[in-house]
Amino acid sequence: METSPDSKEGDGMVRSDARENRARILEAARQAFAESGDTSMNQIAQRAGVGPGTLYRNFPTREALVLAIYQHEVDQLVNSAPELLATLPPLEALRRWTTDLVSAMRKKHGLGDALSPGAHQAITEQTYGPVIAAITQLLDAGKRDGTIRTDADPGDFLQLTGALWRAASGSKDRSQPMLGLILDGLRTHPQR
Repeated sequence: METSPDSKEGDGMVRSDARENRARILEAARQAFAESGDTSMNQIAQRAGVGPGTLYRNFPTREALVLAIYQHEVDQLVNSAPELLATLPPLEALRRWTTDLVSAMRKKHGLGDALSPGAHQAITEQTYGPVIAAITQLLDAGKRDGTIRTDADPGDFLQLTGALWRAASGSKDRSQPMLGLILDGLRTHPQR
């Protein structure tokens, strides 16, 4: 029996190839933008091993590609909270998770001209809820085990972490000492 082009088996293979192409494009773009923000879309297509048509079919604009990279990073970050809590005490899980959040926020704001103000606003609105949910999960674990104050608020915590990604990076990076102060303020019995 011959398989028609409209069969589910054919669609499954196309979807699988399309998913693989999309993943390769995102990874190639993430690496390329980390090296240079001036990387062209054609250079990204070459690096991903796809044609320009495939790249533009998946990401019609440079901004769409940048937003997809950032969304992928936020998704990974949000999904890492349960994994961290499975292996670490809540305060240490929160420290590691927040360090990754700071890194993602620095990347987003480092994109500067690559995103329009509207795109910055859209990605902030799109990611706020999932990020707050992850913070809530981390804080609630600490509240349950008695290490985090019961009045700790996820929105307040996110606002405080805004200072961390704005702290100078490099040899004078103050984000970790500042994070230590924030976490000490969350403890039910601050270390002395």
